[in-house]
Amino acid sequence: MSWMQELFHVEKPIIAMCHLQALPGDPGYDEKGGMEKVITCALHDLTALQEGGVDGIMFSNEFSLPYLTKVEPITIAAMAYVIGELKDKIKIPYGVNCLWDPIASLDLAKAVEGQFIREIISGVYASDFGLWNTDAGRTARHRARIGAKNVRMLFNIVPEAAKYLADRDIKEIARSTEFNHAPDALCVSGLTAGSETDTQVLKQVKDVVRHTPVLCNTGCNVNNIQRQLSVADGAVCATTFKVDGIFENEVDESRVRAFMDKVKELRS
Repeated sequence: MSWMQELFHVEKPIIAMCHLQALPGDPGYDEKGGMEKVITCALHDLTALQEGGVDGIMFSNEFSLPYLTKVEPITIAAMAYVIGELKDKIKIPYGVNCLWDPIASLDLAKAVEGQFIREIISGVYASDFGLWNTDAGRTARHRARIGAKNVRMLFNIVPEAAKYLADRDIKEIARSTEFNHAPDALCVSGLTAGSETDTQVLKQVKDVVRHTPVLCNTGCNVNNIQRQLSVADGAVCATTFKVDGIFENEVDESRVRAFMDKVKELRS
């Protein structure tokens, strides 16, 4: 049994993103609504996702645009506060994604007892957020130092809004990432949140890794999920669950339920 089956108790789990509104220090933070509004919105989305039947939740500071590659302490503190306020409402496995900083994500996961993170952990990129350099060795050592070895690390190997500086084939990236870093899963993405992941790229990655689960990381919807899960070992989903399938909107429980009904049909 894979670690994902042990954690989520299903094959091909669906991990839903719970997008937090802009936080203190972010350009879009709503000073008038304050943290109470952030918590209210997060509770609505968490409830809709759980009632709709998803298998796991990942909290992210999705509306902290434009993102930092080294997150400020206020962001970690605010996310921890929100998750702490919601913790007694969380009924399924959960993780965190402190965009785009794996060290911050590990610290947050350790503090709130999250079971996994998803991040850009290895590679060097030209991105919309500037030159994006990572330090996978430091991240691995930080994980050990803070006692977070039980926190699973999902490596996003096709970063959104970014491109490898070296001209490397995705199969080569997948193989070397698995060999050098022993990731708990590999995430394959489209260009931005909500952009459909290329099924052929998913297959190329799946065909070359030996022991690592491969997740479809963006753009899944009720119409393509059968195709994506025919290759991937699970999916991370967000935009498709929003009202009218629009990234900025709140989660629509009916859309979640319809999507998960389709997934459960595929599993059976």
